[in-house]
Amino acid sequence: MYPNQYLDYLIHYHIQRDYFECHEILEEYWKKVTRPLEHNQWVALIQLAVGNYHHRRGNVTGANRMYHKSITLISKYKDEINELGLEVDQLLIKVEKLLKSNPFTDIHLPMSDSLLKACQNRCHELGIKWLLPDNTAPVPDYILNKHCLRDRSEVIVEREKQLKKKQT
Repeated sequence: MYPNQYLDYLIHYHIQRDYFECHEILEEYWKKVTRPLEHNQWVALIQLAVGNYHHRRGNVTGANRMYHKSITLISKYKDEINELGLEVDQLLIKVEKLLKSNPFTDIHLPMSDSLLKACQNRCHELGIKWLLPDNTAPVPDYILNKHCLRDRSEVIVEREKQLKKKQT
């Protein structure tokens, strides 16, 4: 019923609190299933995870920019997000609260019972437990600074390509 990549996003979001990985997983899926590429419900969730990543690292300006973009897309794609098993009105309230919170506080995305069950089943397939962590526990450095620890050559090449495209 739900794509595995989406369930993996939710698992990383809630259990590992690895927002960078959330972005990676869902962006790859979005690029695979959306032709031509356009902003949609997947991008709303990607932007939310990116906002969380920036916010937790203290980049409140970058986080708020992503939260505003996410709110816009969540509002625009309410039906699609509801079909994904997220309670849109509650989600919007939670993202609005993130805009006002400093320091960062983890949130749990408001899920329908069927989505929660799908996440639990996916966890079982992966051999992990759906157990929400203590949100006050420190986040490991390899998760907190994940963007610094990976090979970014593909990202840099793509950014340069897009910049040249804009210039011509």
